[in-house]
Amino acid sequence: MKAVLMTAAGEPEVLQLQEVPEPKIQTDTEILVRLRAAGINPIDTKLRRRGNFYRDQMPAILGCDGAGIVEAVGAAVERFQVGDEVYFCAGGLGKSGTGNYAQLAVVEERLVAPKPTSLSFAEAAAAPLVLITAWEALYDRGRLEAGQKVLIHAGAGGVGHVAIQLAKLRGTQVCTTVSSQEKARLVRQLGADYPILYKQTDFAEAALNWTDGEGVDLAFDTVGSKVFYDTFAAVRLYGDVVTLLEPDSTHANWKIARQRNLRISLEIMLTPLLQGVIGAQQHQGDILKHSSSLIDEGQLKIHLGQTFPLQDAAAAHKILETGSMTGKIALIIE
Repeated sequence: MKAVLMTAAGEPEVLQLQEVPEPKIQTDTEILVRLRAAGINPIDTKLRRRGNFYRDQMPAILGCDGAGIVEAVGAAVERFQVGDEVYFCAGGLGKSGTGNYAQLAVVEERLVAPKPTSLSFAEAAAAPLVLITAWEALYDRGRLEAGQKVLIHAGAGGVGHVAIQLAKLRGTQVCTTVSSQEKARLVRQLGADYPILYKQTDFAEAALNWTDGEGVDLAFDTVGSKVFYDTFAAVRLYGDVVTLLEPDSTHANWKIARQRNLRISLEIMLTPLLQGVIGAQQHQGDILKHSSSLIDEGQLKIHLGQTFPLQDAAAAHKILETGSMTGKIALIIE
């Protein structure tokens, strides 16, 4: 089969389209999927630059997100059959025999969900990682409740645009940071109550004004670095901050967080895959199944900003690394 291989750590040019052996079902609970599209996420570009999690298994196929058609199933697979359209987040971290920048992928049944019928394969492939990340950050880590007020950073981005919608579905009010009027219009369409143009306005001050000086109940940081620490001032006493990034000691200032008795949570949706936590993997599969229903009911949308053919994965990485992307990017696989 054709696949894009990461031949070494480095610039996007290390991604090369090559012919490789087809993956095979190894256990009774695995599914062979003929991929029609693969999502591209920031984790892909980080692994490409720094090296993957399994550096003794190079070259590697990147890509955690995939969507396609079931081609074969293991003997114990119960929920899927040949011909089913599916989507999932699995592999792509460097382990041999995994990855979705390819024509075929083998995936454990528990990680797979029916593809939303209302989405194209490209839209579906763009969804899993951001859906799971936003869901776990807001619902599992942040314990979001109806009636609360939420600050979501980078609301027009991959995770952010999903997080806005999930927060609104829980019955909350949402303010979100954006860089332009165009992105402000997009997040309003997704349900955001108050877009904050962070290049023109101090976002913490804006959030405080929006909450009559009290602060938001929950802040979701998808940016990291100094933004993480600056966010503390926007959160109410005994409030929550959930971040996707490891706190940067360069900008460390925990004083406001301590004074406000904030609860700080870290969200890494890849932990179940990296640590082999079966129950958590099943939970993530259930998140995708539930999200499929929300999408097909018109309650949740995936904004696909751009697509590339499989062989242009390097170009897709370059676009993502500009940091100005709206929504998601996907690879189309013939």
